[in-house]
Amino acid sequence: MGRIAAACFAGTAIEYYDFSVYGVAAALVFGPLFFPTFSPTAGLLAAFGAFAAGFLARPLGSVLFGHVGDRFGRRTVLLGSLLTTGLATVGVGLLPGYDTLGVAAPALLVLLRFVQGLGVGGEWTGAVLLASEHAPPHRRGLWAGFPQVGPAVGYLLANGLMLAMSAGLSEEAFLAWGWRVPFWAAGVLMVAGYALRHGLGETPEFRRVAAEGRAAAPFAEVVRGHGRRVLLVAGATAGAYALYYGVVAWSLAHATGPLGMDPTTMLACLMAAVAVMGLATPVAAALGDRFGRRRMSLAGYAAMVVCIVPYLLLLRTGEPVWIAAGAAVTLLALVVMLGVQGAYLPELFAARVRCTGTAVSYNLGAVLGGAVAPLAATRIAASAGAGTAEWAVGGYLAVVCAASLLCVLRLPDTRQPRRNEEAVALK
Repeated sequence: MGRIAAACFAGTAIEYYDFSVYGVAAALVFGPLFFPTFSPTAGLLAAFGAFAAGFLARPLGSVLFGHVGDRFGRRTVLLGSLLTTGLATVGVGLLPGYDTLGVAAPALLVLLRFVQGLGVGGEWTGAVLLASEHAPPHRRGLWAGFPQVGPAVGYLLANGLMLAMSAGLSEEAFLAWGWRVPFWAAGVLMVAGYALRHGLGETPEFRRVAAEGRAAAPFAEVVRGHGRRVLLVAGATAGAYALYYGVVAWSLAHATGPLGMDPTTMLACLMAAVAVMGLATPVAAALGDRFGRRRMSLAGYAAMVVCIVPYLLLLRTGEPVWIAAGAAVTLLALVVMLGVQGAYLPELFAARVRCTGTAVSYNLGAVLGGAVAPLAATRIAASAGAGTAEWAVGGYLAVVCAASLLCVLRLPDTRQPRRNEEAVALK
């Protein structure tokens, strides 16, 4: 289990490094480099629109890699998704800007982001299934929580490199080539991750399904037999994504743009908060084994509704300590819910379609929350004006989290003996 957990953690860290480094670049440099003819607000919206393309691709990636995972095994998903995302990320780092390619530059940027999203659409599901299906039932939450630490570590690696580049170079050098270095580094991480995952074996659950009979058309079976549950899980996931990207993407752009905060300082504040989140994730995952994953999800969403508006109001203080503390508390509320999802979501689907059901519902929620949130928050802030932007965006995110809480209330509690899990998944 230690080796499996390490491989799953490393893989999600690398994949979300790739995904996160794009988000930081979208907030800081993509507007002037790829959309220079737009106004600052329109350029930011265009950059976040390209950012959203990765989320729009994730459901398609989830159908593709979900099919692969249910037909050919979880291990195949881990290797294919890693290569897809890694190659697309390196491609972004090599892409010339608008000054060189004209309108082809932003078009290719969106295309590469779309390919990134295809890979990420399968990564998380493959990792949590490999960990949870190998784990003993009474420790499934703990072991499935290790892949959940990966996104936080990937974010820290991405932002750490971006921070080093922006702090160590002049503004001209950073815009010319410094922002590209973290994208090039994705190639090295991709090779290392592939080597670590290549020797992993298949899960006992998939071997059992392969012996008893695999689903001929997993996606069609999920739509027919689990359609309502897919929509509920997507709704239950959307709030977490909306809040996370509201904190790490929109607030970064808002603080360094209209509020005039130093980008390096704001990045450091968010990195400190995400580090706290990463350290707390295994604790939340283990608590899910003890108190139940549904109960933890409900508590997390209730805390998110309470925390998001105060955090955004702290941005106006410009005080790094207060901003970092507010972001940390808000992300701790998030991790109460997020830490248990690696075990909870797969338990909601039958083993023969588990990869497809989990991937499609999770990534549909990512689109509803992660793709829409930065765009909606930017538009809401522009409409609200300088005095009330934080209140308006905070209210929007709180409403999204409350809606997700209602979806969780409609999902079953999976805390019961292993022999009953298939019955719960099919209920």
